[in-house]
Amino acid sequence: MDEEVRATVVSEITDQDATALVALIRAGDVSPVEVVRAHLDRIEAKDPGVNAIVTLSADALDLAKIAEDAVRTGEAIGPLHGVPFTVKDSMDTVGLLTQRGSPIFRGRIPDVDAVVVSRMKRAGGIVLVKTNLPEFSYATETNNLLSGRTNNPWDLGRTPGGSSGGESAAIAAGMSPIGLGSDVAISLRGPAAHTGIVALKATHGRIPMTGLWPRVPRRFWHVGPMARTVRDVASAYRILAGPDSADGFAVTTADLGLGVGGGDGRQSLRVGWVASPGFGCIDPDVQATVEAAAVALATAGAQVRHINIPVLERVDPIELFFRLQAMEIKPAFHAAADGHESDIYRYVRGVYNTPDTTMSEFINAEQQVESLRDGFAELFRACDLLLCPVTPVPAHVHNAKEFDIRGKKVPASHIMQATVPFNITGLPALSMRFGTSRDGLPVGVQLVAPWLSESTILRAATILEDLSPTRNMHPVL
Repeated sequence: MDEEVRATVVSEITDQDATALVALIRAGDVSPVEVVRAHLDRIEAKDPGVNAIVTLSADALDLAKIAEDAVRTGEAIGPLHGVPFTVKDSMDTVGLLTQRGSPIFRGRIPDVDAVVVSRMKRAGGIVLVKTNLPEFSYATETNNLLSGRTNNPWDLGRTPGGSSGGESAAIAAGMSPIGLGSDVAISLRGPAAHTGIVALKATHGRIPMTGLWPRVPRRFWHVGPMARTVRDVASAYRILAGPDSADGFAVTTADLGLGVGGGDGRQSLRVGWVASPGFGCIDPDVQATVEAAAVALATAGAQVRHINIPVLERVDPIELFFRLQAMEIKPAFHAAADGHESDIYRYVRGVYNTPDTTMSEFINAEQQVESLRDGFAELFRACDLLLCPVTPVPAHVHNAKEFDIRGKKVPASHIMQATVPFNITGLPALSMRFGTSRDGLPVGVQLVAPWLSESTILRAATILEDLSPTRNMHPVL
């Protein structure tokens, strides 16, 4: 095949979302082998600049051939049949390197898949690659001593975020249609906002953590799907949700809210929106994007009003997060690195240097988290959905130590100000693009709903996606 023609075919396939690819495969218009090969070609062409990929699956094309035979012989096929998916390298993949972004785990090959990986496989998905992450998944940028730095496909001089930065960059660049990430403070939603894709952090306990590392602090960790469309994220959520009889937090079975919800529901949807001061200093482009999304939902028939969140004026979620996780995460990291301290990258060294939490501080922080949960419960009596920023700034340059927002200097940890509250309370939240910065970068909005109300989020996200001024915008690499 002529090189130019091949490039066109690859582009036509890799521009499709997972839902469209499944439909094409079912109809026989494209084969799983063609789909997998197109994404491998895209990786070969685009990843050298992005550096999102750490390990290629040697079995992907063979599995695609088996999937192709199943279509030809009329076998029953699953909702992701023949579609490649990517996996953050903190999740175990049987027979495939899982190195957690650290030389300490160089060469590690698990014997069992993480539950979320096995569920995607059972749905017909084919593991294509493992994606980059900060060491131990513990930073808001994606860089490590094992596989280096991942760059944002919209601007290689900027970060795709972390810790699911490799996953978000791969999907945004068309190297993957759909994938799996994890989130302890920002790690699904921040990278999605920085790269212009969609990511869902479901209610804590909806999706099992079995086969992911680190396990602590597990009450804050979430696993979730990442994709370029809301319908793909909804489809993956349908596949991933539900207990596994291993993760003690994953016990919720009722009212899963799978899919995008029935009916239109626009007239009855009560939306409260806030940007600043609820989440501190916000870049003007982020503020304008949240306001535009509020207007769009109102235009679509939702009941929309500007609100305040009083509890966030009394409680600093980032301070609570650091106090609560220090007692658990530092011993776990020291145990993992025992005897290999010289292989630790600066992000984990930074964790080691965080002050210890006294028992009285820990108890006080836990009580403040309870007040935060109460505050959100009160908020959701008056509205069905919270619309707010994801990050206070669009994707920033690598290694930023602070941000200058409207003339005010804030520390780099401020990037988590609008995401941490929903980890420590376990609320479901989704990140999606709805704007563009003055520098041409994606700007996201965050949708948050009461516990167990993923269907509300997915319904609202579908409405916004239909109205988005940035729909079908992709980075030019």
